[in-house]
Amino acid sequence: MTESFAELANGALSDLGGVFAAMPEDAFDGLIEAIVAAKRIVVFGLGREGLQMRGFAMRLFHMGRDVAVWGDVTTPALGRGDLLIASAGPGDLPTARTLVDVARKAGAMTALVTAQPRGELAKHVDVVTVIPAQTMADDRGASLSVLPMGSLFETAQMIAFELAILKLRPRFHETPETMRARHTNLE
Repeated sequence: MTESFAELANGALSDLGGVFAAMPEDAFDGLIEAIVAAKRIVVFGLGREGLQMRGFAMRLFHMGRDVAVWGDVTTPALGRGDLLIASAGPGDLPTARTLVDVARKAGAMTALVTAQPRGELAKHVDVVTVIPAQTMADDRGASLSVLPMGSLFETAQMIAFELAILKLRPRFHETPETMRARHTNLE
């Protein structure tokens, strides 16, 4: 028998609640401090993680940060005082590792958002932020989220990034009004 929409929603919300219950209070502190210190920020992610990174970049822009999304033609060069934030839920991606190496050689700080803190990429960055959620690296087995593949991680990313923005807002003396004033009028 197929589960109802409400049952599926309750399962998804329960899974998501479990992710945040497993995160320590200071889970995003290192990333927040790196963002506060950064002159310029570039974010990187692929697929659905990339979409979440784009949303995070948008919110950072709303706070007046100098931020770009890797791959856009306006992505600046990074150097000392700058920050690359890479998303690799499964722990490693060849593209992410290459970009991290380039950013580090240029003198930029590097940060990783992942579900796999023991993954190879974590060994190569300055800051590791862990969102303990199912990704495509561990979406097979007995104890699975109701959400498919890496959706639990990607959904948790969106919420965690919004919470990080709420923690960052007073650091930059931002308000909902000042952020809204930077939102595009070209819609």
